[in-house]
Amino acid sequence: MNASSPCPPPEIADDAPPVLRRGVRSYVKRGGRTTEAQARAFATWGPRFLLPYRPEPLDLAATFGRDAPTVLEIGFGMGEATAQIAQTLPDTNFLGCEVHEPGVGALLKRIGERGLSNVRIVQHDAVDVLRHMIAPSSLAGVHVFFPDPWHKKRHHKRRLIQPPLVALLASRLAAGGYVHCATDWQPYAEQMLEVLCAEPALRNTAAGYAARPSYRPLTKFEQRGLRLGHGVWDLVFTRL
Repeated sequence: MNASSPCPPPEIADDAPPVLRRGVRSYVKRGGRTTEAQARAFATWGPRFLLPYRPEPLDLAATFGRDAPTVLEIGFGMGEATAQIAQTLPDTNFLGCEVHEPGVGALLKRIGERGLSNVRIVQHDAVDVLRHMIAPSSLAGVHVFFPDPWHKKRHHKRRLIQPPLVALLASRLAAGGYVHCATDWQPYAEQMLEVLCAEPALRNTAAGYAARPSYRPLTKFEQRGLRLGHGVWDLVFTRL
């Protein structure tokens, strides 16, 4: 890999893989009712911590009320890990993208309960957010924890971690910024490793898979899987 010639910020062409084109997503909106507590969190904390999607670059310093490193998390689920990491790293800003309303409500509830001030949420597709709301070279890191592995071969085109998306992620990272992916599905881990290694703007921090960084907590689901002998694979790459 050549550190002197990183890839320029990419434009997503009309013939890009389906996951980057409108109409085919890397997720399916799950069912699930927003609880009363989550609805209250929307009403109480949404005006402060929930950002509307707008196709224009965010001023991150203005958004968070301070100039600090910002990490984007794609698909935070119910926000358990996000809240723990934000509490552990108070000097870092965290911008979470999640499309599922109960998950957004759950994270808003955790933000209020823990008194967190370093988290903001965009309830919108992360690819659109990356393309239109995140300026090039502006992020300190990106977290992609346990994305849908789309197990069936005919659905692999829906997997999030694909070359054009990784190139887009790399373009949004500042020099020295990182991409941290984690999955509990070995075939997807193997694909992630192949795709990330092929991106010329990124460098692997390990000889293959990385040890779990201390900031990433074990979720209850992950702990149960480990007790049953299931594997978990972390990948951490940095921007040249």
